[in-house]
Amino acid sequence: MKSQHYGNHVRLIPAFHLILVPLSFLSLVVAIVYAFLPDRSATSWVPSLLFVFLCLMIVMAIFFSRRFACKVQDRAIRAEENLRHFVLTGKRLDSRLTLNQIIALRFASDDEFISLCEKAANEAISPEEIKRAINNWNADYDRA
Repeated sequence: MKSQHYGNHVRLIPAFHLILVPLSFLSLVVAIVYAFLPDRSATSWVPSLLFVFLCLMIVMAIFFSRRFACKVQDRAIRAEENLRHFVLTGKRLDSRLTLNQIIALRFASDDEFISLCEKAANEAISPEEIKRAINNWNADYDRA
């Protein structure tokens, strides 16, 4: 597996991001255009509207399934990093840290984790700044 670092840590799943998502949005657009084409009789509106609703439901299902999976994973990361901080210091993470900062801190090695936690809490640095400050990258290959 390729070594992970700041420049390549974002995960792209081609079948999902480049095929499924664009096709679902394209299907919704086609369904809406088809529903409003001229020369419609009163009875032909029903299948057209059903097609629009079906495509809209598919787009929403794709969006929410991704969102729910990431939200659960974010909660797991927060718990893992809180435990890691407790093991290293005997204290819980600083309550001033945002979830996005904690998610960024997961890439830090144990050697720099504590100092980056303190810096992030005291200086309110952004998740991107946290990731750039990491010298010894702790790869996360399991992120959804």
